[in-house]
Amino acid sequence: MNDFRSGFISFVGRPNVGKSTLTNALVGEKIAITSSKPQTTRRAIRGIVNTPTAQLILVDTPGLHRPRTLLGQRLNDVVGNALSSVDVIGFCVPANEKIGPGDAFINEQLGEYRRAKLVALVTKSETVSRDALAKQLVAINELRNWDAVIPVSAVSGEQLEELKVILGELLPKSKALYPEDMKTEESMESRICELIREASLEDSREELPHSLAVTIDEMGPREDSNIYDIHANLWVERDSQKAIIIGKGGSRLKQIGSEARVEIEKLLGTKVMLRIHVKVAPDWQRDPKQLGRLGM
Repeated sequence: MNDFRSGFISFVGRPNVGKSTLTNALVGEKIAITSSKPQTTRRAIRGIVNTPTAQLILVDTPGLHRPRTLLGQRLNDVVGNALSSVDVIGFCVPANEKIGPGDAFINEQLGEYRRAKLVALVTKSETVSRDALAKQLVAINELRNWDAVIPVSAVSGEQLEELKVILGELLPKSKALYPEDMKTEESMESRICELIREASLEDSREELPHSLAVTIDEMGPREDSNIYDIHANLWVERDSQKAIIIGKGGSRLKQIGSEARVEIEKLLGTKVMLRIHVKVAPDWQRDPKQLGRLGM
């Protein structure tokens, strides 16, 4: 046990490069929602991975970007706060996209976090040929002197076990910081809110993803029944967005509820009665008070 290691690891990168998918694959459970929409992750979500020799505490963060709203700035602040206290930073770059200005911007920011070991992760390695992957590895290696450079695939599972070993070896010697059977410190309410937001994101119009937020009014098991009741609010910024979310005859909201309920039932292991009310909080992304009320 003297050689056991434990510590915090954060994955960073542009929006939609596979950070949350990788976190979920390593944990072995869905703790962070995923979507093709940028800036899906809004908080630093901790997932816990236990190996025979280490405990990896993964801090999944929003994608770093140049902010246009108060919400965008707060998302960047979440990333900065997370990176200032972790032991290892994994810089994620997808195998199927050339390194661009956004990657260069993030790589430059990494120089500010001198206490952390820096690892480059080439995500989505299953999407390209071996030759293309080799070229991407060379390009990333030229950015700086990394402690490790690793190609991984969260989809196929390629190199995930090797990644756990490498990350564990870079952590400081320490006893486990969380119980061995714990997968995340996210509350059940937060996870349910995120699953509802995830269902709302798919097929949404370009302006909608950033305008969506979810809160819970009430949740709990029904007396003398195996049904779990959830009363949720889905917030948007304008009446026109409310109409889009509800859809013709309530069709879109019904679809959102059905998709979210399936995932929530997997999480809770019981039947769920989910009721979602769509509400408007005008321009909440730019309003500090409303951001606070919506948990941002």
